[in-house]
Amino acid sequence: MKNNQDTKPYSNEDEIDLRKLFKLLWEDKLIVIVLTLVLSITALIYSFTLPNVYKSEALLSPVGNETSSNQAMNNIGGLASLAGINVQSQSAGNSTKALKKLTTLSFYKDNILPNIFLPDLMAMKSWDAKSNTITYDADLFDNETKTWTKIPSPQKSYKDFKRILEFSQDYDTGFVTISIKHQSPYIAQEWTNLIVNQLNDFFRINDKKEAQAAMDFLNFQMTQTSYTEIKQVIAQLLQNKMQQLTLIEANDFYVFSYLDPPMVMEEKIEPNRRSILILGAVLGAFLGILIIISREFFINRNS
Repeated sequence: MKNNQDTKPYSNEDEIDLRKLFKLLWEDKLIVIVLTLVLSITALIYSFTLPNVYKSEALLSPVGNETSSNQAMNNIGGLASLAGINVQSQSAGNSTKALKKLTTLSFYKDNILPNIFLPDLMAMKSWDAKSNTITYDADLFDNETKTWTKIPSPQKSYKDFKRILEFSQDYDTGFVTISIKHQSPYIAQEWTNLIVNQLNDFFRINDKKEAQAAMDFLNFQMTQTSYTEIKQVIAQLLQNKMQQLTLIEANDFYVFSYLDPPMVMEEKIEPNRRSILILGAVLGAFLGILIIISREFFINRNS
């Protein structure tokens, strides 16, 4: 059995003497004060080098075009199956698909990129609020000749676009929020509107093509059958597709409608200069305390 006398006795010297620590910090408080001031001023200067960023946000409500259409399809689904025609209703709404489509490279390349001035995304240097003019980085884009030093690829600009794009969906209400952050509040509003319009147009065009193709197919099938029951089913399907086409043509907002349209915001969202200043002060104070403790540790170790 191990002798208890072999155990190293506990010593109060192993404890951190808080009184001694506070006394040490008080004696060398000038180091903490100087570093706090230096890093605070540095952080403040750095914050003023950052451009102001504005955020334009749209609150959207999904348009319920599909409910009546799908209900009608379900009502005649049994009869259609007896007639040998397969009727499938859409399980996912266009609003859900639209949010997925929004994140794709193909949507950006085909619907967003042709409708924006690319230097506003890739070569912007500053925005003048008084004149509402934009200055571009001359190393990237020559505004006088409207030429790029090197034209960025769609994939590269797509990555930059994703950084300024934000969207979310409230699953309880179904409401969708889409926003763009930009140095120019006017461009932020314009691009937010563009996204909503392009999503509406994309699904309107696609659904119109599908409905028209279905009508052409059903009209052809009508001429190929002599069975009264099948003709009745086809006639009902044609009526449903005609109703769908009417809704497609009549609605300006096909997937999303505005509950609150995007606005040109007067107040910036970034940078938060107060938070940057506070962070600089905290880092300065922490660095000063660390230097004092480290210096005392090495002095005691050498002595």
